[in-house]
Amino acid sequence: MSRPDPADYLDMAALPRLLDALVTQGWFVGERFIDTALCHSLQAELQRLKTQSHLDEAGIGRGQAHRVQRDVRGDAIHWLDRESRAQRQYLTVMTFLQQTINRALYLGLFEFEAHFALYPPGAFYKKHLDSFRGRSNRIVSTVLYLNPAWTTTHGGEMALFDPDDPASEIARIRPNLGTFVCFLAERLPHEVLPTQAPRASIAGWFRRNTSLGSSIDPAR
Repeated sequence: MSRPDPADYLDMAALPRLLDALVTQGWFVGERFIDTALCHSLQAELQRLKTQSHLDEAGIGRGQAHRVQRDVRGDAIHWLDRESRAQRQYLTVMTFLQQTINRALYLGLFEFEAHFALYPPGAFYKKHLDSFRGRSNRIVSTVLYLNPAWTTTHGGEMALFDPDDPASEIARIRPNLGTFVCFLAERLPHEVLPTQAPRASIAGWFRRNTSLGSSIDPAR
C-alpha cells in the first residue's frame, strides 16, 4: 500500500501564510485547510466511536493530577492510534506539517499527539493555556474542526485571547468542517464557548522531546 501524499490532503498554498502567522502573531486559522473528504471520514469515525461507547470523559491535568471536572471542561475524547485509514492519512499530514515548521522555524518539534473531541450540547471548555512556560513540552497546539453544517446559532466557537492582556479577545473561530487552527501552546489563552449542538474536532499538539537520563519524555 502506497504512503499517502500530504499534498493531496491539505492546502499547500496556505503553508507560507501559516508559517508567517506563527512568527508574527503566534496563531493561524485556515478555512478548508484540510481535504473535505478526509474530514468527512474522520467525522464519521468519531460518530462510530460514540455509538460504540469508545469515548472517555476528558479531564484536566496530567498524570496523578488528572481529574474530570465538568464545570471546566465538558468534552469526551478518544486518542488517535492509527487504527483507521483516515487517521493514518491525517497523521501523515501532521508529520509533514511538523517537518515544514521545523525547517522554517527551528522549533525542534519531536512528535505529534492528538485526540478526537466531541462536545455535547451545553458543553464548553473554560479559558486555559495548553502549556505553561518552562513546564511542558507541548509547543504548538492544533485543532481541526469536523462539523459539516455549523451555523451561528450553534455557538461553540473557540475564542483566542491576547497573551499580554488575557481579558482581551483577539479572535473567535467558528468550528466549520475543514477549518484548521494552530497556535503557540504556551502563549495563547483560549476557550471553547458553550455549544448548542454536538461539536466535533481533533485537538493535537506538536511536542518537543525533553528526555533526560532515565526519564523518557514524551512517555511511551
